[in-house]
Amino acid sequence: MDWLNYHHLLYFWQVARDGSVVRAAKALHLSQPTVSAQVRALERALGQKLFQKQGRYLVLTEVGQQVLRYAEEIFALGRELTEVVGRDQPTAATRFAVGISDALPKMTTYKLLEPALVLEPRLRIVMKIDKTERLLTQLAEHSLDLVLADDRVRSDLSIRAFTHLLGESGVSIFATRKLARQYQRKFPQSLQGAPLLVQTTNTSLRRTLDQWFYERNLTPQIVGEVEDMAILQVLGQQGIGLFAAPSVVEKEICKQHEVCVLGQLAEAKERFYAISVERRLRHPAVVAMSQAARKNLFGA
Repeated sequence: MDWLNYHHLLYFWQVARDGSVVRAAKALHLSQPTVSAQVRALERALGQKLFQKQGRYLVLTEVGQQVLRYAEEIFALGRELTEVVGRDQPTAATRFAVGISDALPKMTTYKLLEPALVLEPRLRIVMKIDKTERLLTQLAEHSLDLVLADDRVRSDLSIRAFTHLLGESGVSIFATRKLARQYQRKFPQSLQGAPLLVQTTNTSLRRTLDQWFYERNLTPQIVGEVEDMAILQVLGQQGIGLFAAPSVVEKEICKQHEVCVLGQLAEAKERFYAISVERRLRHPAVVAMSQAARKNLFGA
């Protein structure tokens, strides 16, 4: 298909929204046969069925759900355009949609995103936090401009994407002052049997910790496995146990959670990646983030 009929797309979007041709026709002030014909024309142009009957209603097929996401993006940009022109503003804020792996520490994520947040002209930034695999699917569908993750794209995922290393950081162990006094002597051997809060096993940081302890024949006492890093750090702040985080944000973590650095794990590294559908980074926000990460955040 060389071009897209946006009237067909609009009628499809209305039917998907209302769940029936009857309701969509009333909303569009058109006859039911006209709406049905326009939707069928879109299906023929795409070569795919977009709806299937389920009782009295129409439900989207898998392809229909994908087309609906694109339609919503297209019409949202159209509304934004008319709003900006109506306000006599010279340009619209560029939309930048970034997916953030839920395994990433939130403070590190902020540091990575900071250059995009202050970029001029200002961007309209949309952030989505989810499992990396689901974010990569949205990236492949062009719903996202970028995905931030703590691991490369797995080879078993049938997704065409390119992984760009932003930088790497050491790993630090944090503790309340009370726990630090108890475990600071003979660190890191003092970690044997020490209470430790960790992320669940689906994260890069957890795998790094497990490998590090295994290689040194150390076995801390796991007192909690928490998927969300922010909650884990709050538990650490309350003295439930020690916890690990990237060394690059040591100062911020100590200040925010009123903890101190017990020590750094020799040779343990955490890497951070920007994943895009482009081999070369071109989006101004992504370029700014990449340059700042390599020069300032991780370069320092």
